[in-house]
Amino acid sequence: MDRLIAIQQAARERRKLLAVLIDPDKPLTHWLRQPELLSLPQLLLVGGSTGTRIDDCIRTFRTLTTRPLLLFPGNPAQLSPDADALLYLSVLNSRNPDMLVGLHIRAALAVRDLRIETIPMGYILIDGGRPSAAARVADAQPLPASDITGAVSMAVAAQLLGKQLVYLEAGSGAAHPVPADLIRAVRSEIDIPLLVGGGICSPEQARAAWDAGADIVVIGNHFEHSPEQLPLFLP
Repeated sequence: MDRLIAIQQAARERRKLLAVLIDPDKPLTHWLRQPELLSLPQLLLVGGSTGTRIDDCIRTFRTLTTRPLLLFPGNPAQLSPDADALLYLSVLNSRNPDMLVGLHIRAALAVRDLRIETIPMGYILIDGGRPSAAARVADAQPLPASDITGAVSMAVAAQLLGKQLVYLEAGSGAAHPVPADLIRAVRSEIDIPLLVGGGICSPEQARAAWDAGADIVVIGNHFEHSPEQLPLFLP
């Protein structure tokens, strides 16, 4: 089954999903030592703001789990034909036109030639209380967490532009996650699946995001330090 169709079906059935974001340029020893953990989340996203060791990471993880491996690229070099799908993301509040569409045009032929599923996604950075690598690399001014109207407008624009997913991102290592009232407002105004990530460090915070309307909660930084806690975060 196509990955997008599976995500859409889960959203329609109100089944919540957990995605783990894996940065291939960070140590992977904890996953290699405990590969059984990789079978717990429903989705594995592979990528980062600056990393390039995508191919090796995807191939390694392919031997460790049957879970879907989705590319979450920070630049056109983060591509691999061995992934199951590519999240083709546009940073909607970037001040750099490359992050909106320029890099996509430059990478278009390479992406097509991968012959893997490509899922267009609107990526919206929300202020998580401290500077993030994602905002720096994307040259984006994160929306204030209180700017609910701005977040809703961006999310609706993403859907109208044909994006198939919307991601609300507070940034890796955020001091606080995307607030529930903002998630709830965005969820009420769009019909496509909603991902939420950044600053989620406890099962209670993950549950709050799901309860507010997130279809997929994405956690990365926390599991780099405490992978053994992953079972506590399952929906």
